[in-house]
Amino acid sequence: DGRHQLVVEPAAAVDALHGPALFVVVFAVNAVAWRWGATASLPWTTMVIVLMIWLLVGVPLCVLGGIAGKNTAGDFDAPVRTKNFPREIPHIPFYRRWYTQTLMSGFLPFSAIYIELFYVFSSIWGHSSYQLFGVLVVVFAILVIVVSCITVALTYFQLSMEDHRWWWSAFFCGGSVAGFVYAYGAFFFYFRSKMSGTLQTTFFFSYLGVIAYFFFILCASIGVFSSLTFVRKIYAQLKVD
Repeated sequence: DGRHQLVVEPAAAVDALHGPALFVVVFAVNAVAWRWGATASLPWTTMVIVLMIWLLVGVPLCVLGGIAGKNTAGDFDAPVRTKNFPREIPHIPFYRRWYTQTLMSGFLPFSAIYIELFYVFSSIWGHSSYQLFGVLVVVFAILVIVVSCITVALTYFQLSMEDHRWWWSAFFCGGSVAGFVYAYGAFFFYFRSKMSGTLQTTFFFSYLGVIAYFFFILCASIGVFSSLTFVRKIYAQLKVD
């Protein structure tokens, strides 16, 4: 019916956003590896099997998860009553718009993790082994706290400018650290590693893009949920007749 259609369509859109992009990267990298005769290349039958698993298992589970989430989720409870018509937004200087905040917001979270990124990249792409998993957990906790604080602060600045459109701003501000991660990966490739050539360049930057993309989704989700909690908290204190 119409209700299930409203759930299936967004769930299918989310799955179509992640699945094909990941498979395009994997197929492209595998094609380059096959062209150069690398032992890391997978036979085409294995790629077809993985694709069929995603189509026959991953897509239906994504749709079922969307339906289950719709049936179990309650109605959105706004902390205050909202008007039917949005309020007019005054002129905002360019240095306080969402795209400027996005460029600045990723610096502090990245500065909290860039030292650990060197050891992680060295263990993935080099010959060293990573054993400081306790430190990695602490750094991840610091990352979550810093992303939450930065996104909440920028959301407050945006609301103080009478701009109520905070959700996508919080999403991109939280996930902007992924751009710094990708840039640091490029720096690591050219100045810290000894990799070169078409095969290694393709492998490195393709999988680095996948890592940065999911890193973006992770930090963006943290930013949105932190800002939502903050907005609900401050507006719950308002007394509206």
